[in-house]
Amino acid sequence: MIDADACPVKDIILKLAKEYNSEVIFICSLSHYTNYYERNGINPIYVDNVSQSADLAIINKAVKGDIVVTGDYGLAAVVLSKGSYAISFDGKLFDNNIIDDLLGKRHENLKSLRSGGRIKGPRKRTAKDDEQFLSSLKKLISSII
Repeated sequence: MIDADACPVKDIILKLAKEYNSEVIFICSLSHYTNYYERNGINPIYVDNVSQSADLAIINKAVKGDIVVTGDYGLAAVVLSKGSYAISFDGKLFDNNIIDDLLGKRHENLKSLRSGGRIKGPRKRTAKDDEQFLSSLKKLISSII
């Protein structure tokens, strides 16, 4: 299941889905409509353009053993609690050993922003990031099939 609104690795996921003959569900907000899905023969699940709608749809659909691709630590924490796997867009496997630290960092960043602070955004994505994601997702898939 893909948190598709800001997903930079859709093509990689589709390639692996074909390779492993696996179903992929893209969930995205109506505000992120694109013809990318139709061009690739995908029927995404569109949700309302309301904050957290895509996350809630993923939470409601995720079951034990599913793989969820997301950059959202909060969503990752919830799907982990359901027995799903969670992997970030850069190939970091979220697990119960690191999720609390990541949520703590997110909380501190939000506090800083609310008090007028600035947070440095993510660095520009590179081909190496895509390679890392591909490698990590392949390992994850291989470990659960």
